[in-house]
Amino acid sequence: MKWLYFFMAGPQTIGPPKVPRPDSAGRRVQRYWERLTEGANLDQLWKQFSADARQSYALYSREVDWESIQAKSRWKRALHASGAVFQSMLMKLSPARRVLLLVSLVLLIYPLPAMLLTDHWLAETAVAKLFVLGASLLFVLLALELADRVTMKRDLEIAREIQHWLLPEQPPTVPGAQIAFASRPANTVAGDYYDVLPRAARDGKERWLIVVADVAGKSIPAALLMATFQASLHTLVGASDSLLDLVIGLNGYACAHSQGGRRFTTAFFAEYEPQTRSLTYINAGHNAPVLKRKSGQFEYLKATGLPLGIAMEASGPSSYAAQICQLDSGDTLVIFTDGLVEAVNAQGTEYGDDRLLAALQFPIRETAALMLERLFAEVNRFVGETHQQDDITCVVFQSV
Repeated sequence: MKWLYFFMAGPQTIGPPKVPRPDSAGRRVQRYWERLTEGANLDQLWKQFSADARQSYALYSREVDWESIQAKSRWKRALHASGAVFQSMLMKLSPARRVLLLVSLVLLIYPLPAMLLTDHWLAETAVAKLFVLGASLLFVLLALELADRVTMKRDLEIAREIQHWLLPEQPPTVPGAQIAFASRPANTVAGDYYDVLPRAARDGKERWLIVVADVAGKSIPAALLMATFQASLHTLVGASDSLLDLVIGLNGYACAHSQGGRRFTTAFFAEYEPQTRSLTYINAGHNAPVLKRKSGQFEYLKATGLPLGIAMEASGPSSYAAQICQLDSGDTLVIFTDGLVEAVNAQGTEYGDDRLLAALQFPIRETAALMLERLFAEVNRFVGETHQQDDITCVVFQSV
């Protein structure tokens, strides 16, 4: 049987084990390139760079007085526009770094004529030392800015983790309903909020609270206000007898922290009773959710009051009107923030309500999770590589 074993195992090598060859220089360069690009190809890298460049240019150019530049002659416009954008970039730095940038640019530009007209300038002329010094100062400035960015990015990552703790990871099990939700921040942290909470049973009836909110603004300021909104909501949800009492309490708290109405919050609140399929809702200045009936018809749950934090006098019982909507099996409610319909593509065109309705007219019956996934895919396809301008949140509530 030995001959059969050797026949099946194949030829055997007798001798010491082979020592692996050291990697060639080309292989090391390839591995370093893959690590540097994280597996992205040149087309993906160029699209990412283009998106970053457009976003940065929009940041710097928004402080430029373009009307005065347009009044200049044709040949002076480019010069004044470049100078204005550079000035905007310069003022984003600290005073010490502004001086460092200007000195480094002077040291880089001043030696150029002599370097171009002198042979062997690198070894024999003193102007080369000025050029090297300017390049070194520019590198130091880059290192300082990069250190700040890394520190800020680490802090933002921690803030994002904390924000994830405030939002539900999985939808709860609600009798007679399917729920799916997702949120995609424009930056590391977001000002959107969503939740589905059980309410204290009254008259032996089970109730669930559905909330979607959007704090005015983006990034860290909006995220901090979103955290205070979440804390106040969870505090008041158990102490409020009705949906109206809850909204009035939240508005009073929001007015105390909205900086005179500048940091307001739009929100949609709904209380669902599984036994009767009744939905009581209050829309505080939020985008009107779309209710798709089983028949294919659409209804809008429009605003019934002002956004939270606008006016303290809006905390009266008559300021937020509660509406009742009766759901049937097969009806689907889509609640979203304005970042969904205001998403723009490279041509500056918004996704819009019409495209949203067209996406919801999908002829095949879907689960809540599949509908949510398809909606985000439709928005991604429309936007393409354009940088996201606002936070996008969507909750799909389906009566089954």
